[in-house]
Amino acid sequence: GDLFLADGSGFNPAAAEEFLEKYWQKKPLLIRKALPFESPVSPDELAGLAMEEDVKARLIVEWGALADKGLESAKGKKAWELKTGPFTEKDLTTLPDSCYTLLVQEVNQYLPEVSDLMGLFKFIPNWRVDDVMISYAAQGGGVGPHVDNYDVFLLQGKGTRRWAISNTPLAASDEVSVDGVDVRVLKDGFKKDEEWLLEPGDMLYLPPRFPHWGVA
Repeated sequence: GDLFLADGSGFNPAAAEEFLEKYWQKKPLLIRKALPFESPVSPDELAGLAMEEDVKARLIVEWGALADKGLESAKGKKAWELKTGPFTEKDLTTLPDSCYTLLVQEVNQYLPEVSDLMGLFKFIPNWRVDDVMISYAAQGGGVGPHVDNYDVFLLQGKGTRRWAISNTPLAASDEVSVDGVDVRVLKDGFKKDEEWLLEPGDMLYLPPRFPHWGVA
């Protein structure tokens, strides 16, 4: 059955039990139309948060892809660049037109409507629940092929993003990152076992160490 109630007010206990048994920390799961959801945060509001002093924010620009597109200012730069906030208005208004991502962590601490999302995941052990991170990506933006050391629920809020995943976890001893860049990007990528285009309300669950790559 559906993991969440149709009106988005909570989770379905029977389906949650099945999820914990079959998928939790075992294998990825795509849930189409998981929630009647559109991001309560606009790109401008997210940018505003990223300029606040105590907010954890990051900007990732894929200069390598921009150089391939012929952007002069990208030539000679590292393939990936990571900047950490707080950001100035100039930082955010002088970005290239594509191939960048703005990520803001712990948004649930600042906006009650985002905090409400946490309540939908009460079937997960409390100590495994961290925060709600929201990202905004321009066309072609992403953080590269990578693995996380924790479980992630990727909920699409606005627009679309193409996700590719591997169905096999990557051992830490086998993880080789691109040299000389600030972002943990898998040097040789990974074998894409599945690929989907996520639309608002779609959700992708990934256990720890499963390689994935999302591109707006």
